[in-house]
Amino acid sequence: MPSGADPPSALQLLGQHVEALAELRKLKVIRTENNPTGDYAEWLFVRAMLWKPEKNSAKGFDAVDTVSERKFQIKARRLTSGNSARQLSFIRDLEAQPPPFDMLAAVLFGPKYEVIRAALIPVEVVRDKAVEVKRVNGWRFVLTDAVWHIPDVEDVTERLRRAQG
Repeated sequence: MPSGADPPSALQLLGQHVEALAELRKLKVIRTENNPTGDYAEWLFVRAMLWKPEKNSAKGFDAVDTVSERKFQIKARRLTSGNSARQLSFIRDLEAQPPPFDMLAAVLFGPKYEVIRAALIPVEVVRDKAVEVKRVNGWRFVLTDAVWHIPDVEDVTERLRRAQG
């Protein structure tokens, strides 16, 4: 901002935010009107792993590896100075047989959406570590650093970082 110029108003900044989201939709980086964190994570995993994205209406998974035919549910959390909680959004139907997905693809973003850590987590690990929360009809999974030390969890941090360009 030039010296002496008035700072933008809240309304102007929100308008810029809306314009930025519209551009991200045009680029097919985001697909919904929701918070862009989840859509961006889906786009980034699909790009990095060469998966096929599912339609928004697909229940329980977001992408498919067309080679292995594994289904992936994709979750993300953006960490900021004001919120460093690593709880992902609730997972539904985790107790279903067969489960709705084979692997959880999870990423932690920094404040400016830079990839901090990312992992592919087998559904069996998610079932073992998640806690059922009946009042929301879902399962809570927290993406702690310990997750990366569990056998069969694959660290894909560098692949996602490369996909960010």
